[in-house]
Amino acid sequence: MIITENSPIAFNDPLPDKVDVVVIGGGVIGTSTAYFLTQKGFRVLLCDKGRIAGEQSSRNWGWIRQQGRDEAELPIVMDSLATWESLSAQLDDDIGFSRQGVLYTASNETELAQFEEFMQLAERYQLDTRLLSSNEVDKLVQDKPGQWVGGMFTPSDGRAEPFRAVPALARLLKREGGVIREACAVRGVELTAGRVSSVVTEHGSVAADAAVLAGGAWSSRFLGNLGVKLPQLTVRATVARTAPAAQIFAGNAALDEVAIRRRQDGGYTIAATDINEHFVDLDSFRFFFKFLPALRSAVGFIRINIDRNSIAGLFEGRRWKMDEVSPFELQRVLNPLPSRQAIRKMRKGLRKRAPQLALAEFVESWAGMIDVTPDVVPVMDQIPQHDGLFVATGFSGHGFGIGPGAGKVMAGMVAGETPNFDLGRFRYTRFFDGSPIVPGPGL
Repeated sequence: MIITENSPIAFNDPLPDKVDVVVIGGGVIGTSTAYFLTQKGFRVLLCDKGRIAGEQSSRNWGWIRQQGRDEAELPIVMDSLATWESLSAQLDDDIGFSRQGVLYTASNETELAQFEEFMQLAERYQLDTRLLSSNEVDKLVQDKPGQWVGGMFTPSDGRAEPFRAVPALARLLKREGGVIREACAVRGVELTAGRVSSVVTEHGSVAADAAVLAGGAWSSRFLGNLGVKLPQLTVRATVARTAPAAQIFAGNAALDEVAIRRRQDGGYTIAATDINEHFVDLDSFRFFFKFLPALRSAVGFIRINIDRNSIAGLFEGRRWKMDEVSPFELQRVLNPLPSRQAIRKMRKGLRKRAPQLALAEFVESWAGMIDVTPDVVPVMDQIPQHDGLFVATGFSGHGFGIGPGAGKVMAGMVAGETPNFDLGRFRYTRFFDGSPIVPGPGL
């Protein structure tokens, strides 16, 4: 079910000579942005170096949650949840969208007190989030009662199947007139008098008035070649899926050290909540001090690792010319091996927290690279001194749920419209203008 560079090419439209906007990156953010731009009448080209949704956009947990969000993200993800619901009726595939809720459990009073902090935000935005007693959690999770002191539950939160949803959205974009090209790396953008004038791909140049970079884990590398510094690192997250199993909970639940989501196929998507890994590379040193606040708040949650590939990355070239092969052509799809330690922790967590589900076989496991910013919230902005170059990246594990909402934001930004939301938290310059870095909620 995982999309890789060996997956068949599904989108191979001829490159046009000119469009209004080129969107770089065919994940959920880029595809959503391209779709909503076409809805506004723009001529759009969507390029991906590998496959649509080949990286984290098809490898995530499939949660569409409002619960636990950073306040600046919350109104956008509320809109995104409603948009996923409306889109699911228009798509040519059943993406498994369902509002079965998100549950966080608390095994002690300290955790329960942390939930109470979000309740103030939920009340302000009129969410249906509520705190649960121990007995109420046991009624929701039909497995091993008596292990929780309480929980927090948002019934209106949703779920969907990422590997179906994003390609289906791309097909809808194509039906609406968008041009899509897979296996087409964008090497860079060209400026005329300080403004975007064309985008250079491995297959030729396309004249354009604007470009939106939605490159996920690759965004910092892409911008670096243009002389633009973007503090962003990557984190490996490992996920598994089970064979069909008895339903112990119909939605998405974080059961302390293990997270579960009911799947459309009758199984569960499983993840270990306390193990995500950053592999040291050159950017780790370049952006170390920017990330210090986030690292302090994520002690025990983010593991720092060094391996052969990350050591080699310290010596990789960081610049290339437009007529040279770019790093994006050398690695079409990031397809990291899943962490064996994370899989062991999943199994251990299920045995402890959901013993009925622990009996189900793991039929597949995979990993993806999450693009993370120093404050764990995205960048959605125009790059200074690069008129017409926009960036939407660093969604820090929140991308699938917020994708359509973020796509609307970026489409409106390109169109020069007044935003419906306060986007100050997402500005690019916050990392360089002396503003304090205030980490949002964890991945």
